[in-house]
Amino acid sequence: MTKNNGENPQKTDIKVSLIGGHRLAGATLHERTVTASLIGGADVDLTDIAIPDGADLRITKLSLIGGVSLKVRRDVRVEVHGLRLGGVKDDGPSEPGGPTVRIDAWGLIGGVSVSRA
Repeated sequence: MTKNNGENPQKTDIKVSLIGGHRLAGATLHERTVTASLIGGADVDLTDIAIPDGADLRITKLSLIGGVSLKVRRDVRVEVHGLRLGGVKDDGPSEPGGPTVRIDAWGLIGGVSVSRA
């Protein structure tokens, strides 16, 4: 994951499937990632990468059924947006500041679960 400094255009990864979710690792993500599936969510692990402060990392999940399971370091703030039937489970970072990851989750059934390593 690299910080966009304005000189290079932002890259977007798009993952599409009819049935089945997506497993995403931090080293393979760009600034924007979109996952779309009829049935299936997204399992995202960002614990192995250094997200620089000020980075604009956004993950968008579109599905009828399926949530988001996100794993981040303790200092990462997570913003959750979108519309879904299901809650958000996140205790939040213990310290102010740090990088931010935005999750846009759109679907009928499925929540967003954030765990910290």
